[in-house]
Amino acid sequence: MTGYDPRLTPARPDLAALHLEGKVPAARYVAGTVCQVIVPAAPLRREPVADQPLATEVLYGERVTIYEATVEGWAWGQIESDGYVGWLPSSALAPPGPAPTHCVRVPRTFIFPAPNIKLPPLAAPTLGARLAITGTEGRFVVTAEGGYIPAHHVRPLAGPLERDFVTVAERLLGVPYLWGGKTPLGFDCSGLVQVALDAAGIKAPRDSDQQEATLGKPIDPGVDFANVQRGDLVFWPGHVAIVSDPQTLVHANAWHMMVAIEPLAQALSRIVRTGAVVNAVCRLPAWVE
Repeated sequence: MTGYDPRLTPARPDLAALHLEGKVPAARYVAGTVCQVIVPAAPLRREPVADQPLATEVLYGERVTIYEATVEGWAWGQIESDGYVGWLPSSALAPPGPAPTHCVRVPRTFIFPAPNIKLPPLAAPTLGARLAITGTEGRFVVTAEGGYIPAHHVRPLAGPLERDFVTVAERLLGVPYLWGGKTPLGFDCSGLVQVALDAAGIKAPRDSDQQEATLGKPIDPGVDFANVQRGDLVFWPGHVAIVSDPQTLVHANAWHMMVAIEPLAQALSRIVRTGAVVNAVCRLPAWVE
């Protein structure tokens, strides 16, 4: 197995996933153990060092297959949802509970120890977090662990989905830019796209180059981008932005250092000034009723 993407392949010279035996050289192969994230967002890094850059975040309730756990408190594994590989704090993981049935549909919610919003919350899962819901009590849903969440803050994984993923992104205006971020405490460009699309039931890879290669079909944007429409994705080197309307983009970006709405012409002018060009404009299948 040559030319594999290390971001998506659980393989190192000393250790690899058992299913890669015979495909990737490694000193040993292990089956791995499925775990579940128990914190609002677990940081995933390339190396087991706390001050290394953030590669991505794994949200509350997501599953991760762990292939190695160190005595220093790190776990190396692969995220089930998007296949990303890296190191997480072992303290953020626990054996999996019941399969998730719902996800958080608002930027952030609280899990209370009882159906009483005056009590100190147990946790604060964010948009897209997975939850196993076993019942209802008044205005709350009840988690498998016995926590209580405002019912209108979650939706069944089976639907109804968000009708417009761009609206999801627009609700997050002003959230700070954070390299590797995937929560309302901080997003990067592709993290915003991935989380917004997930809310609409569209599975997306993690990084902008992966999204450019797999999401939708390239279109001709036309002179001065006259042919773009709401929901198109605009890619330039190392970045992805969402067309809000033919004159406007919404994107998490390091220029504004936040999720911002920006005139398309202004963004294109800035790209040209840096010596870059737009790589592609991709259009997803119909997603708005």
